[in-house]
Amino acid sequence: MKVKSNDEIFEFLTQYAKQANVELVDVEFKTGANPELNIYIDTEDGVDLDTLEVFHNLINDPLDELDPSYGAAYTLNVSSPGLDRPFKTVRDFERNLGLDVELKLYAPKMGKKYFEGVLTGYDGNTVTVLIGEREEKFEISKIARINQAIKFE
Repeated sequence: MKVKSNDEIFEFLTQYAKQANVELVDVEFKTGANPELNIYIDTEDGVDLDTLEVFHNLINDPLDELDPSYGAAYTLNVSSPGLDRPFKTVRDFERNLGLDVELKLYAPKMGKKYFEGVLTGYDGNTVTVLIGEREEKFEISKIARINQAIKFE
């Protein structure tokens, strides 16, 4: 199945996100037996069902005009990115400064691939995480996934 790129769809939807006063977090087109276009949005106060419905209705007709699947059928899903979403944007890193994060590396560093700590810095190329009493720097290109740590108490 031929589809337009996620980046092209993301760029197209940016104007509608601004109009709806939501942050467009990610776009993901999954092909296969049941193709899906998944749109992830967020707001400063989180996302509720009404916000999801309003944005879904706002983008439904314009997406038909864009025709991201070149006429093939797909399911459109609009949802929140979830608490454990991976950080992808500068805004993701900035909003999580001072919070607990989980970090998974492609290759071991200091004999480990998994770290937990407090995100204390981000400069576009590296993140700094306070692990115990020590700050450790990690290159973005070597991070497989970084997200907010979810703590159950």
